[in-house]
Amino acid sequence: MDFGTPQPSQSPPASSVPPTPATLPQWERAMQRARAAGQMGQMAMALAFEQQALALALRLVQQAPPAGREDDCIAALVVSHLNVADLQVQAAEPDAAARLLSSAHGLLQSLMADGRCSVALRQAAWRHGRETHAALFAHVRSHGLHPAIAQALAEDGPSGRSS
Repeated sequence: MDFGTPQPSQSPPASSVPPTPATLPQWERAMQRARAAGQMGQMAMALAFEQQALALALRLVQQAPPAGREDDCIAALVVSHLNVADLQVQAAEPDAAARLLSSAHGLLQSLMADGRCSVALRQAAWRHGRETHAALFAHVRSHGLHPAIAQALAEDGPSGRSS
């Protein structure tokens, strides 16, 4: 998902431009734009802004969140995944939603197990894992069991949720 990328004639080659760090305010702006587009009934535009927010949230977590903001960054990641999945269901794409929800849950599981992550980030991933776990079960109740969801739940392991 590449939103707002300048055309090659407008910027130097990608190899000479360092990636711009994502920020929570950027994520919040993308979410506000998505909400506004949804309220206007522009669902394709809402989805594009939600996907942009998701890409920003992924970068927030990948670049090591600022100290003290780990929970906010994980929350942004989870909210973005859930919002995109909701829009995919609305667009009659429950399989894509199932895969995305499974991916979100697996990402949190990976963060919890990654010793290179800060303790605060791992704890935030554990706390927010309840939300992805609940979203997986809600999707199963509404759309039936999807292979990606079955795999995500099977990989919960000892740190998996019991409720």
